[in-house]
Amino acid sequence: MDPLAHLYHAHIGELNRRVAEICQRENISGLVIHSGQPHRQFLDDLNYPFKVNPQFKAWLPIVDNPNCWIIANGQDKPRLVFYRPVDFWHKVNDLPDAFWTEHFDIHLLTKADRIADLLPKNITQWAYIGEHLDVADVLGFTSRNPDAVMNYLHFHRADKTQYELECMRRANKIAVKGHLAAKTAFYNGATEFEIQQCYLLETGQSETEVPYGNIVALNQNAAILHYMALEHVNPAQRLSFLIDAGANYHGYAADITRTYAFEKNRFCELVAALNKMQLAIIDTMKPGVKYTDLHIATHEHIAKLLISFDIATGSVEQLISQGITRAFFPHGLGHMLGLQVHDMGGYAYDERGTHVAAPDDHPFLRCTRVLAANQVLTIEPGLYIIDTLLEQLSASAKQVINWNCIDELRPFGGIRIEDNVIIHHNRIENMTRESGLVD
Repeated sequence: MDPLAHLYHAHIGELNRRVAEICQRENISGLVIHSGQPHRQFLDDLNYPFKVNPQFKAWLPIVDNPNCWIIANGQDKPRLVFYRPVDFWHKVNDLPDAFWTEHFDIHLLTKADRIADLLPKNITQWAYIGEHLDVADVLGFTSRNPDAVMNYLHFHRADKTQYELECMRRANKIAVKGHLAAKTAFYNGATEFEIQQCYLLETGQSETEVPYGNIVALNQNAAILHYMALEHVNPAQRLSFLIDAGANYHGYAADITRTYAFEKNRFCELVAALNKMQLAIIDTMKPGVKYTDLHIATHEHIAKLLISFDIATGSVEQLISQGITRAFFPHGLGHMLGLQVHDMGGYAYDERGTHVAAPDDHPFLRCTRVLAANQVLTIEPGLYIIDTLLEQLSASAKQVINWNCIDELRPFGGIRIEDNVIIHHNRIENMTRESGLVD
């Protein structure tokens, strides 16, 4: 038997416990969680790819079926309303028959607009959890995504069950296979578009099945943080390759980045140095450490790299205070990971939703939590040559930059190294490296 089935038993028990607790606090009968509905493209008869409500897929691995519902109060066996229409235009999902089905009272829904027949009769005492507030209104819900419930659920999303951790390990294994295939394709001369196809083929996931749009960037394109163009023609000279690509397993995401130099040169040495630095940051992670402190410490590491590679001169303190490190490393160190790539709850101090903002000097940091066991986070330091950011530096800051070195590195774009790690009580588990992507 797949060990996931055993782990799922405890997972569903924990979700029921959370629902029971928050419903008792808020004096509501339970939660009605909507998987979502298709979105029609403007002025067309086609739908956008369906993306399931993350609060729905927390309960079970149905990620591709709209118009489904979970009805849970934490006390009774949760009910799944499974949408299975009579349809000859589209493929109809098979009846559920998997390790999780025994934990649900399953009812079939053949017409989406008949869902009211299967919902609780005292609907005003239940809370709707989902995107489609107009649907909730028509159905008679008076409580729709109540703040107290959502804040509670988001805060506890950071505390992964053992089932969730195993799903994320498997997502990393899938993504690592794709990364290794992409690396080989790069060194064999493939275009950005061809590298993307190699990645998808190896993972067995389509562009709509992976958790986000992959970044596949050659040369200077690697300096564009969210590059999505996918050139079909190779550059005149092959210099560097950055790939930020993930995979899904049962709705849980992997999010991994690697950077490669085509030849042994100064940029290659810089990649190796950043890789070593990233591992050093991970070594300092443990329960009780503030993620914000990790991010600030990363800027100290970046300053040291700039000095050691003669990219800038001066002291570490000077490079940070003048905003020079932020010009080379403008994004956050990472984020929480799970049902979503940028998982909810990254700024939550407590289950009431008390918000802890990112520092003013680091507005793009996506997590300000204190690390705790069973959290999953990405660690992704970067170093880029972004002319628009360098041009915004003060005149005094520009004087300490070695512009000849900038000219040398600019064609390579930039570097990012990203791993997915689990915080345990007494150790850090680097899922990405342990899945075989060691550099």
